[in-house]
Amino acid sequence: MTGENAVRLRPPRNAVDERAVTWWRSRLLATTAVPVIVLAVLGALIGPARSWLLITAGAVAAVGLGCAAFLPSWWFRVHRWEVTDDAVYVRTGAFWQEWRIAPMSRIQTVDTSRGPLEQLFRLATVTVTTASSKGAIRISGLDHELAAGLAERLTVITQATPGDAT
Repeated sequence: MTGENAVRLRPPRNAVDERAVTWWRSRLLATTAVPVIVLAVLGALIGPARSWLLITAGAVAAVGLGCAAFLPSWWFRVHRWEVTDDAVYVRTGAFWQEWRIAPMSRIQTVDTSRGPLEQLFRLATVTVTTASSKGAIRISGLDHELAAGLAERLTVITQATPGDAT
């Protein structure tokens, strides 16, 4: 495209909410806690394998704590999103970054969701379903009020955008 209708490709401008760091950290710690507890209990109950189970529990705990300390801050620096009148832009990933752009004419549905931890941190996820074989675009870690307003805005824009979303 050239002229006024050209879309300039650039990284999305908006960061997720700062509370997403604590939300991601809590999810990592909860995910780590389950196997650590199971291994520690089994280590306490099973005599011959006790030392290996307890060492494994300690190793899993150390890796989980390291990930919880480091990864959420990194994710916060790399996760970006933006909505314009023409498209939804999302960049995610730490090691393998993914940059997705969904033109408004391709959007089929817009949903918001809030799991229990997201509710605790007053966050939400906006899911934009498109006709892409790659699947839906998810913008996680948004303030729940911002997410509701974003879903409403996307609905208005997509209704006004010509096209059949296929």
